[in-house]
Amino acid sequence: MSKIVIDNFKTGELAVYPAHGVGMIMGVETREVSGVNKNFYIIKILDTEATIMVPTDTAAAVGLRKIVKKSLVPKVYEILKDRSEVCLDNQTWNRRYRDYTDKIKSGCVMEVARVLRDLYILKYDKELSFGERRMLDTAKNLLVKEISIARKVKEEKVEEELFRLMQR
Repeated sequence: MSKIVIDNFKTGELAVYPAHGVGMIMGVETREVSGVNKNFYIIKILDTEATIMVPTDTAAAVGLRKIVKKSLVPKVYEILKDRSEVCLDNQTWNRRYRDYTDKIKSGCVMEVARVLRDLYILKYDKELSFGERRMLDTAKNLLVKEISIARKVKEEKVEEELFRLMQR
């Protein structure tokens, strides 16, 4: 497959789409929307059957971004280890869930790390709701996939590292 540069992304390049995870840019398609031709990135989300279309003109606004740089992974790990900024207040589970959902939807790898850390700590304090347990898994899976790609190591190794960091 030839590499065609499309705005900030090349076909075949990996990118992160908030809440969905890492996907491969398959190309750009033009579609008519409300009588106007718009260009869309076609992104195949890795390890799923999902293919999504993201308007090229709003890609940055919706959080489509490049994979985190390997040099920033230690910062992610520091967030996971840092218990000083954890605030386990008495919010209701649905309020926490909304806050965590917003952080995951932000697409920021640092925010996803905070969600993972906070939920992991919270599960030892009280039972997580079904939605919170699912969100814990989502945050973990998003981080594992992206960090393994950034560092070019197996996902199992990253998962073990995250587990060890969270045990401290």
